[in-house]
Amino acid sequence: MQQTVIGVSVVGFSDVERHALNTIFRLSQERDLTYAPWMPLSAPGVTPPLGEAPVLLVDGDSAEAVMVQVRETLPPGQRLIWIGDDPPHHAWRVQQRPIDWAALLQDLDAVFAAHRVDSGLLDLDITEPAPLGPGLDLDLSGAIVVARRALVVGASADEAVYLKTRLALAAVPAMDVAHDMATAHALITDHQYCCGIFNLDAAGLDSWGLIGHFVRSQPQALTLAVSELAGPLGGWWRRRRLRRDAARHGIGALLPRPLQPPEVSRWLDLL
Repeated sequence: MQQTVIGVSVVGFSDVERHALNTIFRLSQERDLTYAPWMPLSAPGVTPPLGEAPVLLVDGDSAEAVMVQVRETLPPGQRLIWIGDDPPHHAWRVQQRPIDWAALLQDLDAVFAAHRVDSGLLDLDITEPAPLGPGLDLDLSGAIVVARRALVVGASADEAVYLKTRLALAAVPAMDVAHDMATAHALITDHQYCCGIFNLDAAGLDSWGLIGHFVRSQPQALTLAVSELAGPLGGWWRRRRLRRDAARHGIGALLPRPLQPPEVSRWLDLL
């Protein structure tokens, strides 16, 4: 299938937030629907893009945001996603900080459905910046579906941000994170998951016990485990023993830490 590319004009944001946005843009290249920064000024000899970016993503705390606020309207077909307080009346989606990157990706996906509405290919009202309801989402065709969830146990802050973004790209918009046994057990009891990702190196967690409970309670889910011992530093014998234990516990795949995007993508693309 041919890729559909949606240009995003980015206004403001910190270096850290722009890095996260670039990660979303880069990871989206693995999908049929992709995002790319809108470049109004191109290099010499390169034809600049025509018209306006389909998406205007604005940091409401930036100085440049004032210029967007004073506008009465936007160019035809452009959607404004506003991050922060005091959004203008013509904002299409509004988020507060800290930015929910998975929710932002859903908003970007909704732009595609909105353009289909504008073109008459889809009969659906998705103009209101409000959730459809608990556990509900829109797929790329505009159909209402039950949002899928993933459970991540014992991940570091950086790993959690990456996994949430990558899961969103795999059409898993909801992710729960647990760092202790009680929280993990409660989440496994209260929710149905399509995927569970467990850090075997997390201190203070009986990761193997949690994995066993998860596999028994959620037999339909993909179970992944990550560990430094699964990488080159683990040594041949340790890796062999770890793989044997993983197979015994019903783990679908054992991935090395630090997380390797190609390996993670290989398995999450199965969801």
